[in-house]
Amino acid sequence: MSITPQSASVRAREICNAAPIVPVLVVEDVAHAKPLAEALVAGGLPALEVTLRTPAALDVIRAMAEVPGGIVGAGTLLTPADVKAAKEAGATFGVSPGATSILLEASEAEGLPLLPGASSASEAMALLERGYDMLKFFPAEAAGGAKFLGSLASPLPQISFCPTGGVNLQNATDYLSLPNVVCAGGSWVAPSMLVKEGAWDQIEALAKEASELPR
Repeated sequence: MSITPQSASVRAREICNAAPIVPVLVVEDVAHAKPLAEALVAGGLPALEVTLRTPAALDVIRAMAEVPGGIVGAGTLLTPADVKAAKEAGATFGVSPGATSILLEASEAEGLPLLPGASSASEAMALLERGYDMLKFFPAEAAGGAKFLGSLASPLPQISFCPTGGVNLQNATDYLSLPNVVCAGGSWVAPSMLVKEGAWDQIEALAKEASELPR
């Protein structure tokens, strides 16, 4: 069933409101999928972005989709084929580093709510013109950081963002304190070393710390 840009943004905003941080996950081994998702959800971070950057990513999405309380999405969507594969794997939302008309059309046709990326006022305005008002700001730190993003709040008050890219525990509150930020995306809550070690209790603790960040 297809979805409108407006409905997509409503759903994306609901997902972003679930917690201050959306973990951005690069998972190499599908065996890590369920315990990783369980640890993050138990720590208070239900919305999970699994990036399509590894051969195991789609299988990881399938496994994580079975975890109660989780809201599993697919990141790094670049093509209509990515959108279709992510949806078939069980992703309930998508995230892209940027936005093209072809990608937006594919997401709408597949009924997959998309958090499209923008890093400038013009890109954000173009997405707003199409009907998207909940966007990803990427790459956040490289594109100007919290200071730049905050400067968009007055001229573009209709648009909210999820900044991702260089966001960490130290600077997350700089973003979360902005009026046009709903949540932020970050990978620090699931360090690759802890994932490889199966240190799920430590990851749950990192997730709990992130879930309690003020916004």
